[in-house]
Amino acid sequence: MTDKFDKEPADANPSAAVSKEGGSIPPEAIKAIPVRHYGRWVSGVIVLALVALLVNAFATAEKIQWDTVGNYVFDSTVLAGAGRTLLISVLAMIMGVVLGVILAVMRLSKNPVTSWVAWVYIWFFRGTPVYVQLLLWFNLALIFPVLNLGPIYKDEMVDVMTPFMAALLGLGLNEAAYMAEICRAGLMAVDEGQTEASHALGMSHAKTLRRIVIPQAMRVIVPPTGNEFINMLKTSSLVYAVTYNELLRATSTIGSTSYAVMEMLFVACIWYLVMTSVFSVFQYYLERHYARGSTRSLPATPWQKIKANMLGLGRERGASA
Repeated sequence: MTDKFDKEPADANPSAAVSKEGGSIPPEAIKAIPVRHYGRWVSGVIVLALVALLVNAFATAEKIQWDTVGNYVFDSTVLAGAGRTLLISVLAMIMGVVLGVILAVMRLSKNPVTSWVAWVYIWFFRGTPVYVQLLLWFNLALIFPVLNLGPIYKDEMVDVMTPFMAALLGLGLNEAAYMAEICRAGLMAVDEGQTEASHALGMSHAKTLRRIVIPQAMRVIVPPTGNEFINMLKTSSLVYAVTYNELLRATSTIGSTSYAVMEMLFVACIWYLVMTSVFSVFQYYLERHYARGSTRSLPATPWQKIKANMLGLGRERGASA
């Protein structure tokens, strides 16, 4: 008596099916039918329509003279204002980074006095608006009429606290509070074993920070630092309040005298976009440089992506030919 489970039906295993001639029949190819996402197409069309309406509204606005925008983009006054914006942003960022590193080390110090002072500094400058801080520095002569440093320097505060100095202190000291937290996060990201191993080799605390900890912390510090600098370029427009003649003030002055207010605001936007775009490229390559020790393969640069796409298209055309 044969057990019914001894033999398996031929149709139970399609891959084992055979033809009448005795050869195996290959399995039928699966026909994959992609899911149609009609909602994506509808939302895309709606978004494109809204963008087209917005562009058309600006392009056909009767009160905006677009030729005026083109005439003033490279005006000498505008270029000088853009240069001052770049100058104050770079100097304020340098001040913020240097003070931020010092404050971060003070926060991590075991000395309660230095740690507390750093915490109070960060608490104050992060808790008050930049605009208010700029006005405080600009009107500092109301509290200290004379800057007296003894035999080193003495002068009227009005002469010392120029618009440039008020803008530099207002932006730089505020940025230092944010950079302190960024640097502190980067330093804490380095494993403590690195510091212990350095001390075991006889390295001092300062040398350990300079040669071991900070280089490893850079890959954590660099990305947000680049974002902070790009944000600094835009925040520099607030120094308009202390009469520093940067980009926004230069374009606003021209707009008020030529009655081309909106046109000059567009000119300012163009230059802000140009500066932030250029430094975004620098930030990308800087992040890529410091990522060499943390990733197996570096992300492709835009030029490498374009080259790979061109080579892929060339291979497809060669294969089709």
